Amino acid sequence: MISGFISVTLGSVLGAVARYFVSGLVARRIGETFPYGTLLINVSGAFVIGILGDLATDKTSLLAEPDPWLFAVTGFLGAYTTVSSFSLQTLSLARDGEGGRAGLYVVLSVALSLAAAALGFVLVDALR
Repeated sequence: MISGFISVTLGSVLGAVARYFVSGLVARRIGETFPYGTLLINVSGAFVIGILGDLATDKTSLLAEPDPWLFAVTGFLGAYTTVSSFSLQTLSLARDGEGGRAGLYVVLSVALSLAAAALGFVLVDALR
């Protein structure tokens, strides 16, 4: 339990710093008229979780062990981006032959996340 907590904590710190660095770098280089930094972070996180998810299926892989997985995926990628988990879960459903559920998950995730963000804006505006 303690080693898992330490793994997640260290991964989270590094993931958050990486997100801050990458998004800031992209914003300075390209600008902030479109969320290119966030897009790059989300796409790169999804790419990395795809790699790690596949590597973890090999029982001889270091990532098949709990602490490296907690560090890399739960910690680092969890702090770097949340879309990485979404991508892995959607791909897992699709690969398991549940394309309809994968599609539903995508639609619900995007629609509900946008609705929740909009609700947050409405709430803050109402409290002003």
